[in-house]
Amino acid sequence: MPLVAHTGLPTFQRLREEGEEIVDAERASHQEIREIHIGLLNMMPDAALEATERQFFRLVGACNQIAQFHVHPFTIEGLQRSPEAQAHIDKYYEPFSKIKADGLDALIISGANVTGEFLPDEDFWLPLTEVFSWAKENVTSILCSCLATHAIIQYCHGVARTRLPEKRWGVFSHTLVDRTHPLVVEINTRFDVPHSRFNEIFQNDMEKFGLRVLATSVDAGVHLATSEDGFRIVFFQGHPEYDDVSLLKEYKREVLRFYRSEIADYPPYPEHYFDDEVTTIFTDYAQKVVAAKLNHQPFPDFPEALVSKYLDVTWRDTAKAVFNNWLGKIYQITHQDRKIPFMIGIDPKNPLNL
Repeated sequence: MPLVAHTGLPTFQRLREEGEEIVDAERASHQEIREIHIGLLNMMPDAALEATERQFFRLVGACNQIAQFHVHPFTIEGLQRSPEAQAHIDKYYEPFSKIKADGLDALIISGANVTGEFLPDEDFWLPLTEVFSWAKENVTSILCSCLATHAIIQYCHGVARTRLPEKRWGVFSHTLVDRTHPLVVEINTRFDVPHSRFNEIFQNDMEKFGLRVLATSVDAGVHLATSEDGFRIVFFQGHPEYDDVSLLKEYKREVLRFYRSEIADYPPYPEHYFDDEVTTIFTDYAQKVVAAKLNHQPFPDFPEALVSKYLDVTWRDTAKAVFNNWLGKIYQITHQDRKIPFMIGIDPKNPLNL
């Protein structure tokens, strides 16, 4: 079933315009279909706030399980916001106090930008761990993305992420380590996932604490893993939710940082993302940026419209399949009361009987 537009959040209309089927709240109220309530803790910076909404809403809406999906975006203290972003949050996001009072069947925690080397020093650390501590006791399954994966593994197991020699970004090939786990059943055994990060938690550190690694890349490390029980916490190190232009927009931000002398070297291309046509375009563009910087001229127009037609999405089907499996299992084992995480007879320590 499609998403239910239970608020006036602009993301619903944007997804309609993309061709997604969205059910209005009035129509949904007359359907005798079970509701699944999913929280989205959106910690992304202002530039990616609404895009992150769309990306995760889209993956949830693509699930073909027989349920009405209500997604509840919220955020936490400790994240700097512009007046415009804060106004969006104040108008459309729910306070965490209401989330706790109403309950959730599942929770997605996005990544975030950090200001320092140590995650526990970040202003959002305590609010994030408060959300996680509540969810661990009251929510059937928590899906962590990128920075959230690093933070929750450190909080639970004391494993600090490792700073990489250089930014790892691009689209990387992955293979399944465990082909029988319910989260990856019937998906491709080899598939692509975008990554964009400066830090990593390595496979041996995950396995040392009993985490179940499901998908890895020779070049990009672990993408998909779960908690010891196999389901209560799902970890992404990559970004399967990304749009086709997400890495392109990140590349533009990196080029701008070079132009503004925030970084010394012109940024490299995201790996396995640009084809020969795009590489040629950006080779010429780099010369214009360097010349503009040296001559104190305005930043040259970024050729996004010119290159967008050459960008391929090679990861979305697999991302949808994993989300479909995740939400399907949540549907099967959750209690119909969203305040109660499990049906009678389900063991929280082994909910999938693995």
